[in-house]
Amino acid sequence: DEDAGLLHYLARSGDNPMKVQFHRVRLDGTDDTRLTDPAFHHTVDFAPDGRHFVDIEQTHNQPPTSWLRAADGTIFGRLAKSDLTRATQLGLKPVELLRFKAADGVTDLFGLLHFPSNFRARRKYPLLVSVYAGPETVGARETFTLPHPLTEFGFLVATFDSRSASGRGKHFLDAIYQRLGIVEVDDQAAGVKSLWSLPYVNRARVGIFGTSYGGTVSATALLRHPDVFHAACSSSAVTDYRNYDSIYAERYLWIPQEAKAAYDAASIMTYAPNLKGRLMLFYGTADDNVHPNNTIQLIAALQRAGKSFEVQVGPDLGHTTINRDRMMEFFIENLVLR
Repeated sequence: DEDAGLLHYLARSGDNPMKVQFHRVRLDGTDDTRLTDPAFHHTVDFAPDGRHFVDIEQTHNQPPTSWLRAADGTIFGRLAKSDLTRATQLGLKPVELLRFKAADGVTDLFGLLHFPSNFRARRKYPLLVSVYAGPETVGARETFTLPHPLTEFGFLVATFDSRSASGRGKHFLDAIYQRLGIVEVDDQAAGVKSLWSLPYVNRARVGIFGTSYGGTVSATALLRHPDVFHAACSSSAVTDYRNYDSIYAERYLWIPQEAKAAYDAASIMTYAPNLKGRLMLFYGTADDNVHPNNTIQLIAALQRAGKSFEVQVGPDLGHTTINRDRMMEFFIENLVLR
């Protein structure tokens, strides 16, 4: 607003980095004022005349409420409030926000823990980690989250940030440069270890699953951290970045001719002899994103190492994930019945 000499902007200045806030500052840099409540994450939509805005506030366990505000943040009234009556009737449990140290022992990371509707704190539950963890993605967020459907199979479900998370700045993200397959995987293991002290977490029965980059992390986590993960379902995984898009791989690993060690360290085949837990691999024969040869090369490496594992093939399927019921059959067999 040049006439008023003001700039409005969004910033991650809430009480944690996931809670985006709305600010106003004078064009000379003075009188910087936060106009929203730092206890919530905010989504802002300004009116065309710049005199009012709609503010939607929420957190991971508090559903959205919409407010009409003046440009200076003054509240005119509440527009809408979410109704959780039905969720309460169903016994759905609030999702819990986790804060833990990354594998470096210094960096604060966040996660979410989901509970089944019949949760009992005196019981021990197997844990499933749902993962992606690719560069500039997150495992935790401050938008309202209902419990993961897979909890109703009798599991706790967790999602964790890694030092690949978005919204934390370039210096933060530099931790993964030429260290793909190491840093983000170690941070997933650190997230699980942070739950070991909870009496209702069965640390001896932990599975991990994901698709695409999440498939890569799932398989790598099982192979590199056999003391933490006991079963993994890996779908459509990049098993070696020399097999993937150069414009993506070289952004984080540099060129393979000059960064062989980084590519070798990120290759799942490097760790094939380490397999101790149960592994399920899935790929689609028509995958035009991650070529099926990624999974074929991992299968060959595991066979050379004399390892036992399972494979599901999706004939004529593209870049997709394994059938959910088949995946849960695998985890129930290996984390519940075994």
